[in-house]
Amino acid sequence: MPAIAQTMPENASAKSYGDGWQCNVGYRLTEESCAAIVVPENAYATNRTYGSGWECHHGFRKVDEVACVAVIVPDGGFLDSSGERWRCLRGFLKINDTCQEVVLPENAYLADGSAWECGRGFEKTDDSCSAITVPINGYLNGSRYGQPWSCERGYFEQDGLCGAVVIPEFAYFDDASYGEGWKCQRGYEASGAGCEAINVPANAHLDRSGNRWECNRNFQKSKGLCVLKN
Repeated sequence: MPAIAQTMPENASAKSYGDGWQCNVGYRLTEESCAAIVVPENAYATNRTYGSGWECHHGFRKVDEVACVAVIVPDGGFLDSSGERWRCLRGFLKINDTCQEVVLPENAYLADGSAWECGRGFEKTDDSCSAITVPINGYLNGSRYGQPWSCERGYFEQDGLCGAVVIPEFAYFDDASYGEGWKCQRGYEASGAGCEAINVPANAHLDRSGNRWECNRNFQKSKGLCVLKN
């Protein structure tokens, strides 16, 4: 303690743990002495033994760790919760140090922040919204990606139009997104643009799909027939 007392500067005190000393609250180490913390205008003392010892008031920000300057909020903006920065209001876009109002094209609406989307039945074309051309027997599908329209049931897309599905004899309509739009009935198989009856050989039966045949148990396919396994 005598050695500490000789080397300890004014406005300092012994550490509560370990050896040595530290500056008191409201002072900071400058070379070998403890100098009083100067709290600039528009700031307040933090009463901590670490850091700068002061912070700027809400609505001000530090400059070069020596001063607090007011945060200038432009028209169309607001001071964020930190009190040190500003952001643009919904419907405004930050450009340099300003907030410029988003100009909505005709048939558009404000979606999120400063982004806009075209209304139903319209799609983005550069900086405008153009009407979506839906072919006869088609409808708007509401998809945000890919083609915005689909063909009605019973029609399929072909060259940008919706053509009627022609269902051959012994077939039925199939609304799968792939294929011809129809499938053959059970016991028939597709052949060109129609359905032909399946010739089921002896010792065989229609498979689960009903459009092919397979051999019975203990038989195997050989040249279009079902022969007994060896």
